[in-house]
Amino acid sequence: MTDRIEVAATELRPLLEEFIIWARDNAPESDPELVGPAALWHRLAFSQDLGTWKRADLRNLLLDRMPKVVEDPDAAADGMLPAVDAYLTFLSQTGRLTEGSDSLSDLQAELDDVEDDFVELMEDLLDDDAEGDDDEEEEEIGDLGDFEPFADALADLDTIRLRPDSELATAAREVPLIAQARDLAVWVGSGRRVGEQTLLSDDEVAEALTAVGLPRPETEGSLAEAVPQLWNVWNLAVDLEFLEPGDANTVGVQDDTSEWPFDDDEDVLDAWMLGLHSVDYGDPELADEDLTMALAGLTRGVLVRLLLGGGSRDLAELGQELSEAAAELDELGADAWEAAGDPLAGALAWLTGYGMVEVTGQTVSLTPLGTEGVVHLVDDSDIEVDARPAIESMSAHELLALSAELPEEEADSEFADWMRLREPGKAAEELLEAAAQDESDALIRVQAASVVGTLGEAAIPAWQEALKQSSLRPYAATHLSQLQVEGAPEPTQDDTHWLILDMWTISAGLGRSEFIGSLRDIGPELLNNLLEVIWKIPHAHVEELLDLISQVHPDKQVAKAARRALFKARSNS
Repeated sequence: MTDRIEVAATELRPLLEEFIIWARDNAPESDPELVGPAALWHRLAFSQDLGTWKRADLRNLLLDRMPKVVEDPDAAADGMLPAVDAYLTFLSQTGRLTEGSDSLSDLQAELDDVEDDFVELMEDLLDDDAEGDDDEEEEEIGDLGDFEPFADALADLDTIRLRPDSELATAAREVPLIAQARDLAVWVGSGRRVGEQTLLSDDEVAEALTAVGLPRPETEGSLAEAVPQLWNVWNLAVDLEFLEPGDANTVGVQDDTSEWPFDDDEDVLDAWMLGLHSVDYGDPELADEDLTMALAGLTRGVLVRLLLGGGSRDLAELGQELSEAAAELDELGADAWEAAGDPLAGALAWLTGYGMVEVTGQTVSLTPLGTEGVVHLVDDSDIEVDARPAIESMSAHELLALSAELPEEEADSEFADWMRLREPGKAAEELLEAAAQDESDALIRVQAASVVGTLGEAAIPAWQEALKQSSLRPYAATHLSQLQVEGAPEPTQDDTHWLILDMWTISAGLGRSEFIGSLRDIGPELLNNLLEVIWKIPHAHVEELLDLISQVHPDKQVAKAARRALFKARSNS
């Protein structure tokens, strides 16, 4: 279905763009944006011919199909029928309403007939949305681990510098809980049958406790029901993919589990991240389920408050703040806090065991691994936080990618700090190597060339090496020529065309108006001349750019030239 939608949308695009232009003068009160979904679903569900419209199809489209796909019922109620009326008038006046269609007057009469029903359907959707919003508001009360109330404070934090992967991997290898999860999984072995009421028998529980180094509790009841920490480790082993379910109520160890801690840093951090959401296992588990739920999210609540506190907090103050938050969020919060005795003990024990916090006296602090983890959890909640790799560990590619997202002054500051740690020649080499990693990434390439271009003669060896890369040769030839390096190749016309395609790629990524503006700066005559030859350049985005020019350029002659060039480029590839 997705392919069909893409094909239909591509067929419709030129027609809708002409309609938008037509509507400015002929139906300025209509909203052309509302026509797109109606025209698309008409094409998909009722007619392969864009110009064939029937009264019955129009009714079914508006009363059956559109209520299922419309994104803004309020806007549709006010403007969709006038917009469709304008579109049908456009088709009629431009000769695109085919002979097989009903007449424009009949189609307009049908619009009048369905108006009340259509508006009522849109109002029903609005009522449903309102009820859904009410339900969401009730659900959005959240728990102690909800990061949303802290979104503004997190966004206002100073830049958080994350430690190098090598350092984090070293710390992750020492995480006690992962070692326990490994030992438990190895003890489980392959094909161990598990029970329906309790996964393991009491005898097996006793063996498992010994395997992971946990004490056996004194209990008169079932041992399996008295070892919540063991089951948390079991669940962590599943999260880490050390354990996996098998056939017929069996569970078994993964083949490489015994090799933990792994040799490769990336593999180590990947595993640690798999278990990151196990922080929830640090929340208190009380005999009363309602009291347990009143303290849900406590461990995440610890983490976010530590991050906002600059990485550390006084333990007593942190506990007081969380107890007050629990009482405010849930009417049972105060009772739950009292019933738990020391609710923070379990949370801090788990976070310490997972390598995320350290407790020194009355101070609890995030470790570098903990900072990395809570930043990931915040990001998972779709909340903005300014976290960046430490300057001394930032690769050239990380620097270039980050700088593309920053305001100019901040980007310049990042580059300056990074460059101070390197000799200019080495910096140039690293930046150009990063720019060569992905030939399709014009923005990274232009950024790298711009920065290296400021390094003068120190960058000459790096530029000479960059001549070997087709995507960087135009930049290298240009800069070596400017530096008057003996024996350096002169930039060719193809080099100039490559640079133009890079600029177009970047402007296209900024949006349609930016792209059209960059084309207008060239002028139609020069643009036509470029289109005659630029299709020959083996640039990763040449076909995409030619197609875009053919669709959006307001000059029909230029659009036509772009279509011809696109045909040649596709034939040449």
